[in-house]
Amino acid sequence: MKRFLLVTLLLSVVWSLSAQDKALAIRNNLLQEGNNSVLVVSHRADWRNAPENSLQAIRNCIEMGVDMVEIDLKKTKDGHLILMHDKTIDRTTTGKGKPEDYTLEELRKFRLKNGTNHRTAHTIPTFEEVMQLCKGKIMVNVDKGYDYFNEAYAILEKNGTTRQCIMKASLPYERVKAEHGDILQKMIFMPVVALDKEGAEDIIDGYMAHMKPMAYELVFSKDTPEIQRLIKKVRASGAKIFINSLWPELCGGHDDDRAVEQQQPDESWGWIIGQGAKLIQTDRPALLIEYLKEKGFHN
Repeated sequence: MKRFLLVTLLLSVVWSLSAQDKALAIRNNLLQEGNNSVLVVSHRADWRNAPENSLQAIRNCIEMGVDMVEIDLKKTKDGHLILMHDKTIDRTTTGKGKPEDYTLEELRKFRLKNGTNHRTAHTIPTFEEVMQLCKGKIMVNVDKGYDYFNEAYAILEKNGTTRQCIMKASLPYERVKAEHGDILQKMIFMPVVALDKEGAEDIIDGYMAHMKPMAYELVFSKDTPEIQRLIKKVRASGAKIFINSLWPELCGGHDDDRAVEQQQPDESWGWIIGQGAKLIQTDRPALLIEYLKEKGFHN
């Protein structure tokens, strides 16, 4: 019996170390220079097979080998950070109204809906529950969450997950520095820049001069020579590039549906890789991983 318990304990330790190695390997891959592999970011986790922003959707991503999950945050009436994309809970749950009008306990009484708008057994998770699930297994990209930057960072510190989470915002460096300069260097922060909007290059220049971000999320509705110039400028700075393939307006028409429904993956994901993208955010994570493996860009 003692031998059985010892073996069980050893297996548990090995599994734990292996999980931690997985998250560390993804982070090292992201930060490493000269590594041509591409990381897959799953938008609102695996929302096609589980409710968006749910623990099950994140578990699915971990199991399929996704490198990073994208999530969104809101705050409850009693101060808990929860996963929720919309300003109301109407679309994704069986409840109605704004999340800040409910306590966490009240929100737990509602159930999340799946992609076909049907009730499931799943409840709204907290940010802390998500980071506990993801710890050592997968990186996390907080999209709609800048308004809760300090509270989110406190949870990351508490759970020892600051090194596997990316916070981001579509704001100039000066504002981000003024609002969160005390913790900006303690975690990965990624600026989001809409390249086809006036002032895009000024925002890029501001970050390059003062912060030198690890990566930029670049958004563009058209593929033009000016867009190409700005992408090359970011690449030349040594920063990684994050591109969304979710819908055409985010990537100059090189989106997921073009890859899957029009069966033109090389003109979609292949084109994005050709821009030097290190991270691709997708609504088709399993198919993107398959494509990248075939091309030698994913383990």
